[in-house]
Amino acid sequence: MTAKKFIAPFYERLSLILIGILAFGFVIVQGKEILDPLMFGFLFAILLLPVSGFFEQKLRMPRSASSFLAIILLVAFVGGVLYLVGSQISRLMDDWPMLQKQIAESLNNVYGWIENTFNYNVDKQKALIHKTEVKIMSSGTEVVGTTFGAVSSLLLFYVFIMIFTFFILFYRKLLLGFVLQAFGKDNEVIVHDIVENIQGILRQYILGLVFEMVIVATVACAAFWFIGIKYAVLLGIIVGLFNIIPYLGIFSALALSVLITFATGPISNAVWVGASVIGIHLIDANVLLPAVVGSKVRLNALITFLGIILGEMMWGLSGMFLSIPTIAIFKIIFDRIESTKAWGYLLGGDNEYKKFAEKKMKTE
Repeated sequence: MTAKKFIAPFYERLSLILIGILAFGFVIVQGKEILDPLMFGFLFAILLLPVSGFFEQKLRMPRSASSFLAIILLVAFVGGVLYLVGSQISRLMDDWPMLQKQIAESLNNVYGWIENTFNYNVDKQKALIHKTEVKIMSSGTEVVGTTFGAVSSLLLFYVFIMIFTFFILFYRKLLLGFVLQAFGKDNEVIVHDIVENIQGILRQYILGLVFEMVIVATVACAAFWFIGIKYAVLLGIIVGLFNIIPYLGIFSALALSVLITFATGPISNAVWVGASVIGIHLIDANVLLPAVVGSKVRLNALITFLGIILGEMMWGLSGMFLSIPTIAIFKIIFDRIESTKAWGYLLGGDNEYKKFAEKKMKTE
């Protein structure tokens, strides 16, 4: 006589799921200081794995040396981008006296427009701004100290990312062996499939983002140069860099581009720059993003947007970057485990429903 399999009621299973989600979220929030650089290190290790493997197999280098050399190449690439941005910012600083004059003229025009439109006296406007400046200067020491602390923390954060990247690359076989042993021999095929898919999709996603960033920056530079913007290269790079922040990056790029253009040229140029940034974003969101990135990570827009918001609430800016690859990892896992396929279906897009409908028609 076989024992009857017990299935818990739906409300009990739902309660356990909600408790698990809350506990998982609590651990993520409390463990931010260690999990944040660890997650970035994991992504960079996946990206650099083919490079490290090439050094090991083709050049017969030991794993420690190949991992270190791969990280050096990554740091050199990031350093090259930062040098390019820094050189453009230094040009902006060289023209600071001219910028001050342009800003003063633009502010006078704004003062006049406010006075004519709202009947608010120019002297009162200047008094209000002066009062705000005094408050800011009075807290200048605190601001400098906070900025220094933030820069120091940021540098330490990057150092931890590189250390985690090195250790994950160096101990990758040990980590894979642990995962295989933890889930047992019966699930070895599924675990291998999940690991391979996570590596492939995340690597394609990161490279797709970089490729998209380069295309957007190039198009933006060309558009700004055609308009006649003095700092076309700097603004184009800003648009490209901020574009990798899903949904919210466009607003930051738009504000910075319009502000710098407004301070260095006529208002008409600022309007054209704003229109160009919006146009580039529309083309990118509807054509480039689905073709380059969307085909790699099949997530629906609602889940993506919620993930970005929750990521920002828990980990700030880094949480916004990590939200999409993290959700993609969960979707890969959910899709390959029978009891969690419904969650994978929830994270997917319309293609998931089409696949489900086609499968159902074939079975019928």
